[in-house]
Amino acid sequence: MLREPSVAGAFYPAGRAELEATLDRLVVGPGQTVAAVGAVSPHAGYMYSGRAAGGLFAAIEVPPTVVILGPNHRGVGARYGVYDEGAWRTPMGDTAVDEELAAAILKEAEFLQADTASHLYEHSIEVQVPFLMYRRADVAIVPVSIGEHDFERLERLGSAIAAACASLDREVLVLASSDMTHYESAESAERKDRMAIERMQALDEEGLWQVVRSHRISMCGVAPAVAAIVAARRMGARDGRLISYMTSAEATGDDREVVGYASLAFGKESQ
Repeated sequence: MLREPSVAGAFYPAGRAELEATLDRLVVGPGQTVAAVGAVSPHAGYMYSGRAAGGLFAAIEVPPTVVILGPNHRGVGARYGVYDEGAWRTPMGDTAVDEELAAAILKEAEFLQADTASHLYEHSIEVQVPFLMYRRADVAIVPVSIGEHDFERLERLGSAIAAACASLDREVLVLASSDMTHYESAESAERKDRMAIERMQALDEEGLWQVVRSHRISMCGVAPAVAAIVAARRMGARDGRLISYMTSAEATGDDREVVGYASLAFGKESQ
């Protein structure tokens, strides 16, 4: 099955040349990359969060396969929907689904379902794919849409991904797609987001879960981030490195009501 792009022309350019030129401007870093087994990247329109995402993809190596975990904003389809076959189309070409790894992940937890409906119109995973293709043209993906907030199941999902990668001896990046605080002042957003970022840097999935709940942080991808941290730790990650933090005020000039964007890499060695 071929998944057609849903937000090309809205969240990012629909034409290949314009998209590649945009990525040329966004994927900028120190030139030295680090190996990461997990990461968090924002998913707003590129004009808002593209610089934070681009900094991440400039800073890390992109392996042959990336498992992308994204929140299901629309609530359509399976609660844990694994897109298990075919390819995803982008203005830069098609990206194949790693069907062998998808099948292995599905076998590891009974609540996971092979599902395409949860992905058809969801932007959170789609906006990551051009960045990945820009860094590695032959990258394969396993998209997983998450539509519930059950901490025990998220732990099991992370463990299932790590176990499946180990069983196939695959070099894999587990990428969580998430924005941070939504529609608060820049001061409030930055204060709240720093608490969540500290827990992600510590690879503390339970601490992240608790701080988001207790401080009412509107981090839409906290569920993917929890699962990604669990998977990354089981795959050998030792610390989290903050790559970038910004808010939408940098694009709009309005700091009264912003959305926060953070990108982090989970590496095997202290950075």
